[in-house]
Amino acid sequence: CKADHGVDIPDLVQKHRLDDYGYIKMINYIRNTVQSLLLTSNGPLPWDSDEYLKPALADDPLLQIGMRIIVFVSFIRTNSFCFLFYMIHSLVLNADTSRGPSRSGAIAELREDEDEAYFSSYGHYSIHEEMLKDKVRTESYRDFMYRNMDIFKDKVVLDVGCGTGILSMFAAKAGARKVIAVDQSEIIYQAMDIVRSNKLEDTITLIKGRIEEIDLPVEKVDIIISEWMGYFLLFESMLNTVLYARDRYLAEDGLVYPDRCNISLAAVGDTEKHSDRIAFWDAVYGFKMTCMKKAVIPEPVVEMLKHETVISEPAVIKTIDCGSVTVSELEFTENFSLKIKASTFCTVMFSTAPDCTKTHWKQTVFLLESPIPVKTGEELPGQITVHKNRKDPRALLITLDIAGRKQTYSLQ
Repeated sequence: CKADHGVDIPDLVQKHRLDDYGYIKMINYIRNTVQSLLLTSNGPLPWDSDEYLKPALADDPLLQIGMRIIVFVSFIRTNSFCFLFYMIHSLVLNADTSRGPSRSGAIAELREDEDEAYFSSYGHYSIHEEMLKDKVRTESYRDFMYRNMDIFKDKVVLDVGCGTGILSMFAAKAGARKVIAVDQSEIIYQAMDIVRSNKLEDTITLIKGRIEEIDLPVEKVDIIISEWMGYFLLFESMLNTVLYARDRYLAEDGLVYPDRCNISLAAVGDTEKHSDRIAFWDAVYGFKMTCMKKAVIPEPVVEMLKHETVISEPAVIKTIDCGSVTVSELEFTENFSLKIKASTFCTVMFSTAPDCTKTHWKQTVFLLESPIPVKTGEELPGQITVHKNRKDPRALLITLDIAGRKQTYSLQ
């Protein structure tokens, strides 16, 4: 196409930011027309009509290649691949990724269709039931507000990502003069009924939308509350949204709750778990599947750990002050040193504490490819780097460098 007709298909895809359907329409348009493909930068694309979803050529190889690319990319994004990555790597990554805004702080820049899956997941009732039944989480918020009514009395409170409205109702009961609750997911409609059922509609105003795209009915708020924490604390990048709300709406002497958060790291010695997850692939029903190890290891496991398997003191790798932290500071590299409590093999690294009451956040577990022998009393040094995934700014890429062994994990 490029050599004989001067039509650079990958360039057109990038230039016009075509999604899968746009690509299909463009190919069928080219097949159907004999006109020169000279396009202006503005105005509708000539293949916008749905009529071009109908294939112009049976078993069109270009459409089949396009669909294979889509399938391969899904493999890459879920890390469910062995050699497929090498086949498609140059095809996908040679695209000009410098175009468009940086995704390092891109939550506010995501289009509604790009973020739809994230908000749709919070439209399901089961996830809200799980969070509400998490007593550590819910009662911590409740007890803080009820025991500090002097902070909330007569204040204007903003609840970012209100879900069922439970935090908004706690704030109202704690004496807030006005509570503005915002959520983009469909759960907001249930929250409206819940608020009315509890006769709090005069205090709580609910708004459906992304905080980055709506205008609040007030210029400033006194307090921002939010349950934004994800796995590994920062997964889903909802804190970015809270910081946007803070910078735009919080009064000069306003407060953000939670106000301070830590991420801690510790070592685990669990050879049984390591064998079950990693050595398992050496012989599966009589077949070698060792290539799967390279695919499995980069996927962190979110589960409850047995506290007796922890073999080091926890080390705080990041402290976040929600009143002053910036989005750029949520991507970081930190050195750490873990003091070993037992002579064994270090097989896993994890975040959050398994010796406390269980929560729906559980622990985020990073499997090591090979166990590291450790002795009681020694220090296990390392470095951790956390940054957002450019292709999905709600996901995280976490690199651990321990004892000369480096591994990047994708939390998505």
